[in-house]
Amino acid sequence: MAIRVVIAEDSLIVREGLEQLLDQSPTVEVVASTGDSESLLAAVYEHQPDVVLTDIRMPPLESDEGIRVAAQLRESHPRVGIVVLSQYDDPSYVLRLLDGGSDGRAYLLKERIHNRSELVSAIDAVARGGSVIDPKVVEILVAAKAQADSSPLAGLTPREHEVLAEIAMGKSNTAIADSLVLTKRAVEKHINSIFTKVGLADADDVSKRVKATLLFLAEPDRTGSRR
Repeated sequence: MAIRVVIAEDSLIVREGLEQLLDQSPTVEVVASTGDSESLLAAVYEHQPDVVLTDIRMPPLESDEGIRVAAQLRESHPRVGIVVLSQYDDPSYVLRLLDGGSDGRAYLLKERIHNRSELVSAIDAVARGGSVIDPKVVEILVAAKAQADSSPLAGLTPREHEVLAEIAMGKSNTAIADSLVLTKRAVEKHINSIFTKVGLADADDVSKRVKATLLFLAEPDRTGSRR
């Protein structure tokens, strides 16, 4: 059964482009396409989709409507996955998206959407309750978090930082090995070291590792603010 998707994007050209891109996938069915947050919510209530694919800034305020809708749907439609498409690599948007948990949430930069396989993979992941965060944003999150003296991430090696970013993208050990040109055994050693250092050694499967990693990255610092 195809994954039912509602698209929300205020740019008609981008919206139509997304529709055409997803129409080529046999695993995705676009059931509605909207241009503002109010129409998006109405479409969700009418069509009961599996996933919402949304921009961040939409009418009426052109501020952070996509993030606000994601928070609202977490309460009203907790099983609906959210894929946020953004041109902003500001980690604060990601942390707000993950407020309350990372299950069924993805954040991708718009520069990635030309790659249909990546987009469809993210839609599939959130439909199954998983998480996907754009690697560029993960790198910023990791770097910011590592600056905190009290952060266990400060003790990671450069290679472990790279592996952690791959983990947060939801990749398997084999995929990480291919991406970083490492052996699978080397990746396993790095992962064991990472989760030992950050106190997450019991997070075994990929979805748990993604959730634990992102929640850790979203952890408030000692002053109570988010990085």
